Amino acid sequence: MGASSGPRRLSGMQKQALALYRGFLRAARSKPAEERRQIESVVSSEFRKNSKQVDRKNFIYIEYLLRRGNKQLDQLKSPDTVGLSSLSVDSSQTTGSSS
Repeated sequence: MGASSGPRRLSGMQKQALALYRGFLRAARSKPAEERRQIESVVSSEFRKNSKQVDRKNFIYIEYLLRRGNKQLDQLKSPDTVGLSSLSVDSSQTTGSSS
């Protein structure tokens, strides 16, 4: 019997996060080259930062990030939008740490 080397099953939130990430990359393709690189950089760094800083069991905050990300994606899909900026949210209150 071999180790489970196959792909692991993703949770619903993980699937939503991956779909959101892919949506940002697809939306970036419709922008000019310079803006596309900037958008891809911001999206990549935000997702990477949140994957390291946000507690995986903090479902309320993850749902908030998904909602906020979907709103930003809708804005980015607008032909009038040319860029994306990152927004810093103080996650120290949302990491579930008890004082």
